[in-house]
Amino acid sequence: MARVAVVTGGTAGIGLATAQLFAARGWTVAVIARDETRLRQAEKLLAQYGRPVLAISADVANAAAVEAAAARIEAELGPIRAWVNNAMSTVVSPADQITPEEYRRVTETTYLSQVYGTLAALRHMKPRNRGAIIQVSSGLGIRAAPLQAAYCGAKFAVSGFTDALRCELIHDRVDVSLSVVYLPAVNTPQFGWSRTRTGHGQNAPDPVFDPRLCAEAILHAVESPQREVWVGRTSLMMAAAQALAPGLADRKAAAMWDAQLEEAEKPDRAGNLFEPVPGEAAIDGRFSTRTRTTRQEFWTSRDRDLLLTGVAGAAILGFAGMVALASSPRRLLGRR
Repeated sequence: MARVAVVTGGTAGIGLATAQLFAARGWTVAVIARDETRLRQAEKLLAQYGRPVLAISADVANAAAVEAAAARIEAELGPIRAWVNNAMSTVVSPADQITPEEYRRVTETTYLSQVYGTLAALRHMKPRNRGAIIQVSSGLGIRAAPLQAAYCGAKFAVSGFTDALRCELIHDRVDVSLSVVYLPAVNTPQFGWSRTRTGHGQNAPDPVFDPRLCAEAILHAVESPQREVWVGRTSLMMAAAQALAPGLADRKAAAMWDAQLEEAEKPDRAGNLFEPVPGEAAIDGRFSTRTRTTRQEFWTSRDRDLLLTGVAGAAILGFAGMVALASSPRRLLGRR
């Protein structure tokens, strides 16, 4: 039986890299996005791998459209084994200059789209007691940054929703995995599509990573379910800083204001917040000369747990040794 994977926002950047990797590994792939031109281009690219492909035009902020897409995928391709919630949008702007309508739209496309995708996938996976759902998040969903208030708020919400739902699945003994993949700055076309209100274009601060690394981490979470995955050293460092020294992390993040903006002044742009913008179905953005090409730099919550277990074990052994020495003073003093 075919393994069917669904990728939202699957016509560019991380979404397209992930859909391509699924297809290259023998999966049947469905992509959901808005722009018809990019959908047809992505469909043609993915079909080269010899597996069926389905490209569906839908706004993932529309719950009914997502449900209809899931039903169509099940009917035309077969049972969905993996669902990757990747679609997003942002407004690069000081928080007090973002309008209520913009906050609402970023929340719909970046948070509620993942809720709708998850629920649509679960309605098909839960009766079969099988499947994997991946929430594509960001280091900014752990450690917020200036100029990204709407996006950070939406990504933080994704983690809360996912943790709550995971507890329910454990309670109900449902064998559907839920994973959150936290990403660093990645070389995708999105940096040229986002809505801006700073008088500058959006820049990807160093280090910048390859979208294909993100795809590898996502597929790994499908095939070897993990609670969380951190891609790139910066995501791991952001998580550690937020956990250990959040006040210091605030000051470090404040210093990243200028790094997120291009030096040259540019007119503000409407971007793809409410409507798709023209562009090719491309994986890479304009930062290729600064992109790290590694495909292996990601860590999982299982790696973290093993590390913590080792540290705790070493601490316990050390403490036990101290107690043993303290209870045998003659061994310390020796014989004179």
